[in-house]
Amino acid sequence: MTPLAWGDVCAQRLHRHGLSAPLSSPAEVAAAICGAHAQVLSAAELSIGLRMDDATQDDVRAALWTERSLVKTFGPRGTVHLLPAHELPLWTGALSAIPATNRFPPGVRMTPAQTEQVVAAVGSALSDAELTIDELSEAVIVATGSWAGDLVMPAFQGMWPRWRQALHTAAHAGALCFGPNRGRKVTYTNPRRWLPGFAPLPARTALAEVVRRYLHAYGPATSAHFARWFGAPPKWAADQFATLDLQRASLDGDACWLAADDAVDGPMGPRRVRLLPYFDAYQVGSHPRALVFPGVAAQRALVPSGQAGNYPVLIVDGIVRGVWQQRRTSRHVDITVEPFGKLTARHRRELDAEVERIATFVGRTADLRIGPVTAGPHA
Repeated sequence: MTPLAWGDVCAQRLHRHGLSAPLSSPAEVAAAICGAHAQVLSAAELSIGLRMDDATQDDVRAALWTERSLVKTFGPRGTVHLLPAHELPLWTGALSAIPATNRFPPGVRMTPAQTEQVVAAVGSALSDAELTIDELSEAVIVATGSWAGDLVMPAFQGMWPRWRQALHTAAHAGALCFGPNRGRKVTYTNPRRWLPGFAPLPARTALAEVVRRYLHAYGPATSAHFARWFGAPPKWAADQFATLDLQRASLDGDACWLAADDAVDGPMGPRRVRLLPYFDAYQVGSHPRALVFPGVAAQRALVPSGQAGNYPVLIVDGIVRGVWQQRRTSRHVDITVEPFGKLTARHRRELDAEVERIATFVGRTADLRIGPVTAGPHA
């Protein structure tokens, strides 16, 4: 078992995430970080843009909606992600390997046969169209039966039809992804429209590769860390790790894993000050939490469950050392940073540069203020 130094681990994670040396394209960034969490799309765009040289929001949007080198879909944890389009066969193959669980009560849940019907209906309805959720719902109910439209799922301001519980399943099966918004309405389409010949990879092959990529980007890590990041049962994840060719390591006295062909080298470039937006992949996927979010960072930048990403964070040398917020107008962005300790002169210079990077990305002028952050966590 190889003991690893925490400083070297941080340096390598920063390097592999494009946070100490820039990456070349939105698709390369999305591949390196195993997908950009896009529940807040503007935050995902910023996550990608800050890992490139002089990228703008329009560059990332062009990759998603014009070039189609990115795809917006339901990824790890069932949450919206931006993934490299050419890797969608890998991700759908791996995500579809997660054991099906049904947390809904008997009067709400669908049977496996009904779920298959819904997935097939979704894929068919979207095969040559971009539909809003209401249009898709109508098509699914016509194709499967009135039971699919029963309003039994609690929603934000009412009830959703029964079939909606299979929306993520349809995406993981490769039958659905997001299309461009129609005005303010979200649309969905079938990824085969944009990726001719698309088909999910075999589950076992795909899962082994996703584990390898996760460990490359976020390792060393345990099977429990992977399960939390991937949205899978911990026991199932542990069983998968036991069948894979991995190498054991030790971090801060705890056993963990690296990919078989991987290693943690020494420092790989400057471990600079960075500002990471809501749900940035680096903070969401990095463990151990006690080392990534030490001391007051755990209280201020994690929610009570230990979930990361609900706050934008300041990182120094790969460790969370503050939180931040921004307020935008049509021409300007005001950025407030609350460090959890004193910033050195070098840190302040790098923070000023980071604010300018954000200003360039969003096409605005920017001002920086050091002081308390009052914004609460994003749900």
